[in-house]
Amino acid sequence: MKKHYDAIIIGGGAAGLMCAWQAGLLGQRVVVLERSKKIGRKILMSGGGRCNFTNLYIEPDNFVCPNPHFVKSALSQYTAWDFIGSVQAHGIPYHERDHGQLFCDDKARAIVDLLRSECEKVGVDIVTQCAIDKIYFDAPNKQYQLRSSLGSVASNAVVVATGGLSIPHMDPTPFGYDVAKQFGLKVQPVRASLVPYTFTGELKEMFARLSGNAIPTIIKAGKKSFQEALLFTHRGLSGPVVLQISNYWQESDPIHIDLLPNTNMPDALHAAKKMQPKSLARTVIAQLLPKNVTLEFEKLWWPDYQNKPLADWPNAQIEQVGNLFNRWEIVPAGTEGYRTAEVTLGGVDTDEISSKTMEANNQAGLYFIGEVLDVTGHLGGFNFQWAWSSGFACAQSLANSE
Repeated sequence: MKKHYDAIIIGGGAAGLMCAWQAGLLGQRVVVLERSKKIGRKILMSGGGRCNFTNLYIEPDNFVCPNPHFVKSALSQYTAWDFIGSVQAHGIPYHERDHGQLFCDDKARAIVDLLRSECEKVGVDIVTQCAIDKIYFDAPNKQYQLRSSLGSVASNAVVVATGGLSIPHMDPTPFGYDVAKQFGLKVQPVRASLVPYTFTGELKEMFARLSGNAIPTIIKAGKKSFQEALLFTHRGLSGPVVLQISNYWQESDPIHIDLLPNTNMPDALHAAKKMQPKSLARTVIAQLLPKNVTLEFEKLWWPDYQNKPLADWPNAQIEQVGNLFNRWEIVPAGTEGYRTAEVTLGGVDTDEISSKTMEANNQAGLYFIGEVLDVTGHLGGFNFQWAWSSGFACAQSLANSE
């Protein structure tokens, strides 16, 4: 590690490595300081080890941010197709899954190797097992001084790419938020997101019995809804649709679940009563849902009618049960928290940051990129694209600031 660089990037994850690569391409002398033994650890474990590195349908609406316009500049500067081009140039085979998600055919290490090799080509220094103790700003000389476990280093600019607080076994810290506060920037409250729900009591016991079953649903929280698979777990509910809606759910609020999105269940049960009057409700519903799922809802919603043919059901009972399938309202006890969360919601307030450059408005030469910012993408490669795009935008500013 040299004594002085044009830019010091704190954090060797997706955003930090992208920024280092792009700044190096533009002639900047850059060092990446990573606290752990390895760079790109979250990349390595993402997507079941295959890294969902971007999405074909990147739009600003796919991101949760108090300022919905904040992400537009960076996303337009560096698109999904730009990163796809780099993946193709490195000969990394990949495939598309549902909803435009792109995954490596093989291991996620290919993406880390891409970033590492590109950083090496442009002379970026990557230093691991380097903890930052303190950052000082020398105002007269417009320089930053960093004191680390490996000694002191100075630079014209500091880029904070430290990520969030999810995945505790990676030993995340609030260091990035602390730096923001040190320099007078606001930090919005943080919480785990893209995360499963937990439940208590009867619902927890029921979901545990159904653990492993997955069904297509629509889930709504507030004004936002998603249609994807719901997965029953031993502690509650998970699956893509649950992770997606967790970005929008507030604690103690209900969620609304349509267990049969393509079927109007009151109408279907009325029709069955007319056409199959001797049938039991579970017989009709088991044609639409797994049998064990149907039996659990039978115990929950119509125990007194479970052995009565539909001919003996009052129309009001049919309406009630049918509507429960299409408009089931429940309140999660909470979430699994950072232990299983894919991202951190909240972070450095985007009102404090230039959307074009990622530089702090009140502190020249101080930048924030990636997950440390109050920008959270939907499930499906959007958070990696934010890392690539925000890192790229920051690099352009670093090169133009001299």
